[in-house]
Amino acid sequence: MDDKCLFCRIVSGEVPATIVYEDDYAIAFLDHRPLFPGHSLLVPREHVETLGDLPVKHVGPYFETAQLLARAVESAMEAEGTFVALNNRVSQSVPHLHVHVVPRRRKDGLKGFFWPRTKYKGDEEMEEVREKISAAVEKIQRQK
Repeated sequence: MDDKCLFCRIVSGEVPATIVYEDDYAIAFLDHRPLFPGHSLLVPREHVETLGDLPVKHVGPYFETAQLLARAVESAMEAEGTFVALNNRVSQSVPHLHVHVVPRRRKDGLKGFFWPRTKYKGDEEMEEVREKISAAVEKIQRQK
């Protein structure tokens, strides 16, 4: 636990939050500045800043809970779907891993991702990027 972390303080009960779900690995609460009513945040109980920091044994349970929360938010809010998002460092307003689950409806005003989209210059650039990512995956797997 990090005493300076807002989400750790919510997990400990020091800071009040409107909790919608909790289990041994995670806790979910309503975002205090929602995109739409029902916008929830799912945080691991353990203080980790990024997905890469989450212990491997907690990844499955954490994302099973994210799946459950997405289904519950969609049902409870009578939404047509959900937007499920996770930031790592950049755009992370609180440096504690968290998944946003936002109820969505067609024509609700949100346009896909919240940033401009681009295109690859061509197949060659796409292949270069593919090779770099594949090589990085292999390197990370070898380090385990």
